[in-house]
Amino acid sequence: MTSPVVRRVALAEWREIRALRLRAVEDPDAAIAFLTSPAEEQARTDGFWQDRAAGAALSDDAAQFVAVDGERWIGAVTVLLRRPGDEDHLGRDVTAPRADIVGVYLEQPARGRGILGELLAAAGRFAAERGADALHLDVHVDNARAQAAYRKLGFEPTGETFTSSIGDELVMRMPLA
Repeated sequence: MTSPVVRRVALAEWREIRALRLRAVEDPDAAIAFLTSPAEEQARTDGFWQDRAAGAALSDDAAQFVAVDGERWIGAVTVLLRRPGDEDHLGRDVTAPRADIVGVYLEQPARGRGILGELLAAAGRFAAERGADALHLDVHVDNARAQAAYRKLGFEPTGETFTSSIGDELVMRMPLA
């Protein structure tokens, strides 16, 4: 595996976005991290994926960053900017500006190579350029591997927990420099 390129997705890459998302939700090691099933993702229309690509590529409030090794997409992170009065992706009220990290995925051979840090750094730059002072994410309480990876990169639990469709989760936060 060569050093992957980390970059924001492009508008025309909706097929690649869909393919990576399907691999992510089908990965048995990553299933605990996603709120949708493979069947739900497979049922989505081309229009859904085209709209998702447009938001991920062009929006000032959201961006998806991918790690590409040669021509293979091996990982992704999405950052969503929230304002007071918004609801987040789980329907929770947003009371202060926030940058949420969602859709984190790395293929097994890419794990432990520093690529997650590069993806989160790209998301952090995007968020900081738009005024965010920290990144937030939710992680399943039983996903010790993900929690350890996030802690290694500077995330700390906020003390907030909640129950989602996949079970109990905790909120982690990493300040942006």
